[in-house]
Amino acid sequence: MQQAAFVTNRKGIVALVSLLLISAIVACGDGIASGGGSAEIMIDGSSTVFPISQAVAEEFRKQRPDVQIPVGISGTGGGFKRFITGDTDISNASRQIKDVEREEAEANGIAFTEFVVAYDGLSVVVNKANDFASCLTVAELKSIWEPGSKLNYWKQVRDEFPEKPLRLYGPDTDSGTFDYFTHAINGKEDASRSDYTASSDDNVLVQGVMGDRGAIGYFGFAYYSENSDLLDVLAVDDGDGCVKPAVSTINDGSYSPLSRPMYIYVNNFSLQREEVKAFVRFYLENVGELALEVGYVGLPESEYQAQITGLNW
Repeated sequence: MQQAAFVTNRKGIVALVSLLLISAIVACGDGIASGGGSAEIMIDGSSTVFPISQAVAEEFRKQRPDVQIPVGISGTGGGFKRFITGDTDISNASRQIKDVEREEAEANGIAFTEFVVAYDGLSVVVNKANDFASCLTVAELKSIWEPGSKLNYWKQVRDEFPEKPLRLYGPDTDSGTFDYFTHAINGKEDASRSDYTASSDDNVLVQGVMGDRGAIGYFGFAYYSENSDLLDVLAVDDGDGCVKPAVSTINDGSYSPLSRPMYIYVNNFSLQREEVKAFVRFYLENVGELALEVGYVGLPESEYQAQITGLNW
């Protein structure tokens, strides 16, 4: 009886050892795919830059299906919070990195490279039922969005507008779009009234403006472009007449002051990995055309080439 018990236990031990060996082999295989020779590139950040990086990732994976490229939309600020701790490889950004973020990255030993990938025309939109507002001056936009503003009816913006409720939709405070808009319109970054519907997801803002007849909101040009049949975009008068955002007016700078560059930031340590280096090169070689497809404006080809040759590939 004791011998039989020993044989049974020994079989159990052999089975357990075999299972552990198999698990170790699988784990090592996973390590090859997503570890040191990682086949995953982590991207997060701006929802405005998201359509660009997503389009590039989809095209890249047609050539490299072995590389997984999840793209998050936690906002420019939210993306930088992850990036400067080494949690992501690439951060999408609709503004440049702030000094405080740069300093924290340095403190964490994170070195990075900045790339300009496209231009955007931040778009001010209204509900399709709005048949009275087609253009607002920068001063009128400021009167709506500045801190402490008490404008709650369209007639308060301009006497000729009707006495209809004015409801606001815009990016949350982690968004680079929020940072850029407040600086360009209110004269100081982060200076904004707080009583508005805020979201880090531009699609939520699109839905909000679509469903509210008194709405006004702002977000990246790509989100207006893909919803132009559902929303109206306003022209902006910066003192030289009313100009609507379009590929041509964003490209020539006449859509002012709401035209801006879009960025990606790449962790230099990640850039040493073969698949990240290949992806970034592919990004710069193809983003000009892909940016146009998703509603943004590409840079002159020479500027992409300069960024490519500026790296030690």
